[in-house]
Amino acid sequence: MISPQALQALQKIVGPEHLLTAAADRHCYAYDAANGLFVPEAVALPGNELEISAILKIANEYRFPVVPRGAGTGTTGGALAVAGGLVVVTSRLNRILEIDPENFLAVVEPGVITGQIKAAAAKVGLWYPPDPSSANFCTIGGNVAENAGGSAAVQYGVTRDYVLGLRVVLPTGEIIDTGVRTAKGVVGYDLTRLLVGSEGTLGIITRIILRLIPLPAARQTLLSGFTDLRLATRTVGRILQARLAPNALEFLDRASLACVRHLLPYELPEAMQALLLIEVDGHPHDVQERAAAVQAYCQEQGATLVLLAKTPAEAEQLWQARKVLSPAAFKLKPHKLSEDVVVPISAIPDLVAAIEDIARQAELPILCFGHAGDGNIHVNIMHDRTNPREQAAAQRAVGEIFRVVRHLQGTLSGEHGVGLSKAPYIGLELSEAVIALSLRLKKAFDPNDIMNPGKIFTGPGQPASPTP
Repeated sequence: MISPQALQALQKIVGPEHLLTAAADRHCYAYDAANGLFVPEAVALPGNELEISAILKIANEYRFPVVPRGAGTGTTGGALAVAGGLVVVTSRLNRILEIDPENFLAVVEPGVITGQIKAAAAKVGLWYPPDPSSANFCTIGGNVAENAGGSAAVQYGVTRDYVLGLRVVLPTGEIIDTGVRTAKGVVGYDLTRLLVGSEGTLGIITRIILRLIPLPAARQTLLSGFTDLRLATRTVGRILQARLAPNALEFLDRASLACVRHLLPYELPEAMQALLLIEVDGHPHDVQERAAAVQAYCQEQGATLVLLAKTPAEAEQLWQARKVLSPAAFKLKPHKLSEDVVVPISAIPDLVAAIEDIARQAELPILCFGHAGDGNIHVNIMHDRTNPREQAAAQRAVGEIFRVVRHLQGTLSGEHGVGLSKAPYIGLELSEAVIALSLRLKKAFDPNDIMNPGKIFTGPGQPASPTP
């Protein structure tokens, strides 16, 4: 509980207008893109890192939980106040502080929308490659906290590959700088990479130094359709083995295609079982040659349809259909459990086949789509949680899918994080020794366990799963 004295202290730090205690205001921060609803006791919107530092010192003094929050787009419940306490929203820290084209870097605050960073870099001929589907409304602070990926990860990597340094307010209120502004740096422990992907459990990020790269001179997008699902999934690995070097290689199964078919610039045959959405980039002549090679190769592999986007507008329409796929899935059922598993590329056909069997047994639609080029398949289990049978079947399906993933030597999450929803399953992947070491690290950063409790690792008095 946050005491009246603590609330008064918080109000002095951020000002009355930036400390929300009314029930209606608090409900606005009680959910994210996961399924839970946890109403915080208060919400603070600090304007700078000194205010955040002061907030965390008060939290340690009065021993109440603090939950960092960006735009609330996470799908695993990482921004939910599962133990009550205070939600700290970073939306006011929203400045692009620097774009340095000579040194290929940007310095930004955590509340900046990721798409705004990409646009600012593009103005000077640079590119920030990580491209989550929510780039137009998610924030860079959340991307760093979750180590977000996106469609370009197969060629260019994920968020952690572009974070050079951080400024972070530790749970005890200390402000530290980690990392460098240079291409290399190996002085001391790599705290930057530890903090990237830590899901708000080790501190609150207030400044981020990002590496940028030159913007590719040309891009070409292709759509390849298959009437055989297993053949489509096998083609993913074969494209990579053929040294065609796509910068994006996305997969959509039949159920996914049904949700966005009307958004595509081309009419597709009803017999289509799967699509591959492929992009190549680089020098214009090289792109032209590789696009033609990808087209020919897909046809050799048995694709019944291969189309090249004729204009940038057509390419954008294809990618927009892919990006809205997750919300479009609600056409099938009112609720979903969204997972983002990763398996070795060679295991994708076995994973998709196993999920088809699980869907039949559960009598629920389960969509498979996503970043096939790096083995990261998004699995959306669609259901109606007001129907007890469907709710129970959906939860069973999650466990079955995770066990298949581990059998295939995969991981439970590629970019969404563990948060709240995957915490009960973490023992499938991490040993007791690894979990114990992780908890000791957490204790070193956060001796009073105030920072985002209940996430990643469940503990006494902390819910193991979100309450519908």
